Amino acid sequence: MKAVVIPVTAFEQNCSILICEDTLQAAVVDPGGNLDEILEKIDELRVKVVLILITHGHLDHCGSASELKSILDVNIEGPHRDDDFWILQLSEQGNKFGMPNAKTFEPDRWLEHGDRVKFGNVHLDVLHCPGHTPGHVVFYNSLEKVAIVGDVLFSGSIGRTDFPRGDHSELINSITKVLWPLGSEIKFLPGHGPISTFKKERMSNPFVSDQVLSKKLPNN
Repeated sequence: MKAVVIPVTAFEQNCSILICEDTLQAAVVDPGGNLDEILEKIDELRVKVVLILITHGHLDHCGSASELKSILDVNIEGPHRDDDFWILQLSEQGNKFGMPNAKTFEPDRWLEHGDRVKFGNVHLDVLHCPGHTPGHVVFYNSLEKVAIVGDVLFSGSIGRTDFPRGDHSELINSITKVLWPLGSEIKFLPGHGPISTFKKERMSNPFVSDQVLSKKLPNN
């Protein structure tokens, strides 16, 4: 699997095109905006997009999903149903943040923890990782040891939890109980900023490094 990243919107969100190198079928993850750039990159790569995947319902991650679905005639899968309330606000949020083309949508498939999504010969496991939003999901490829984590975890930081229905404790639990057990060697593509590894974050992330979290454990 190959991943091509396109920063989109004023929030510099990492929209990614995931490509099955055997079949040249592809999935677009989190098409938040700048649709012309996304479509231009698809043409440049000469891939056939067969799926749109959404990590969570925030505007910068799915504002252009409805329009892209109409153009490509493909299904939208994700996020978890608990983010429905965010998706229902997309038009309102788009007008507020200068993205008037953002439209609400109904995913063809809401995703649950343990589901799998597929394009070409690529299979991605779905991990429900609430905290930044209640319905946030992560896409994980065990063969390539790569995770597309949206806004759960960043290089040197973690997702915000001050939005409606955000939960800091849930976010920390998602990172330490769902992501860390996948293995320190996992590379991850975040929703913003550069690629990193779980090993690096466990060593140096000021919010979730092993050293920081060990200091927060209650004394026996």
